[in-house]
Amino acid sequence: MRFPRASGVLLHPTSLPGPHGSGDLGREAHHFVDWLVASGQKLWQILPLAGIGPGNSPYMSNSAFAGNVLLIALDDLHTQGWLDAEGLLPVNGLRHDAVDFAVTHPFRMERLARAAQNFARHGTAEQQDDYRQFVVEHQSWLDDYALFMALCETLCWCDWCDWPPALAHREPAAMADARTQHAERIAFWKFCQWRFYRQWAALKSYANGKGIRIIGDTPIFIAYLSAEVWANQALFDLDAAGRPRVVAGVPPDFFSATGQRWGNPLYKWSAHKKDGFAWWVERIRRTFELVDIVRIDHFRGFAGYWEIPTSEPTAIHGQWVPGPGAALFKAVANAMGPVPIIAEDLGVITPDVDALRKKFGFPGMAVLQFAFAGDATDRYLPHNHEPDMVVYPGTHDNDTTAGWWAHATEHERHFARGYLATDGHDMPWTMIRAAMASVADTAVFPMQDVLALPAECRMNRPGDESGWWRWRFLWSQVHPWHAGRLVELARLYGRA
Repeated sequence: MRFPRASGVLLHPTSLPGPHGSGDLGREAHHFVDWLVASGQKLWQILPLAGIGPGNSPYMSNSAFAGNVLLIALDDLHTQGWLDAEGLLPVNGLRHDAVDFAVTHPFRMERLARAAQNFARHGTAEQQDDYRQFVVEHQSWLDDYALFMALCETLCWCDWCDWPPALAHREPAAMADARTQHAERIAFWKFCQWRFYRQWAALKSYANGKGIRIIGDTPIFIAYLSAEVWANQALFDLDAAGRPRVVAGVPPDFFSATGQRWGNPLYKWSAHKKDGFAWWVERIRRTFELVDIVRIDHFRGFAGYWEIPTSEPTAIHGQWVPGPGAALFKAVANAMGPVPIIAEDLGVITPDVDALRKKFGFPGMAVLQFAFAGDATDRYLPHNHEPDMVVYPGTHDNDTTAGWWAHATEHERHFARGYLATDGHDMPWTMIRAAMASVADTAVFPMQDVLALPAECRMNRPGDESGWWRWRFLWSQVHPWHAGRLVELARLYGRA
């Protein structure tokens, strides 16, 4: 599927400004949409909207369907009448330049609890009707999710296979008792999802109305401690005790000499194929209810994935195993028709991965920071790009371009200076220009590169388990020339 020629900015909502410890879906998000419009951009790319997991990563969420409750705008809860003005006041420790999850999480969760209680006691008939409608519409995943979260809280977030056996194996009587025992907390988690989905729908409608399409992100794998693995155990490669038999990751690569041992459970693809990939079709369908374009992370895993024994501490000793291939995407196409999917095809890419991507017309990705380590044949150099690509200076997993340039090898520096006709004094914007000029239909730039920020502002470092996903910007860092320069380049290279 060819995308209209366009450009945009990569920024996760947690990185937005705001007084409550983290960016959210409120006024600053709407203001960012306005800034994108003023900058001549047509795309806003985000990371997964799901809740955060270990290391505060949005790629290790406790649900494949639920939204991140920390993104719920507190101002909206005040407007709805469920949170008083005192609840909006920041507390000591909330930062504006980074997300301190140790402070932000309890602050926001306490406010959400207040709002849920006030809604339950004083919600208007119209509000209650809207809530009930939401619960019915999302029942296929919401009931399991809300109960799962309530049980995780009660059982101190231990692995669900260590829960009382009747709950771990979802025996009907135990499930019914748990729903009764934890009814209040179940209602809280459903309330949070209702507000997340309603706030996100309003933001997406606002963005679409301004001509901005949203690129979402769907990780191929999900966390073991998630509602979906617990609720669909037959679809995952688990042993008799319910523990992962093998886990996901990637072999040694550019990012890590020992590979990356992600630890996600792997799918039992034979079981998915048997029911027509119904779970995956539902997952993709629900994702497209939230975004306009879906980037599927680690697309190569559908052709073949790296299987690591759970006993291995690193990803070195694994093996490649065939994935579901075309059968999965045929099922999606049969159910939904052609859908705009971006295939994240970075890393070890073999001919079968390219063939799978091209068979369904999914654009691949090119990262300019990877382009200068070799020679003129490198696939990421702009003269080797193809129209069905999305080109980035770097992604959320890369250093900022300023940071990359500061630590680049002399070979990379010499090659880049000659290729890009620059002395390197303004490398972030030099790379943005190169991405804009590419024949690739789509160009996307991290907000850190628009602001030319150093390595300290990178979003993530693959292989590091903590300390990331924290970066935020301030509007004081953004000047009129940033938007003006983006507009100029978008017009110059036919992306406006």
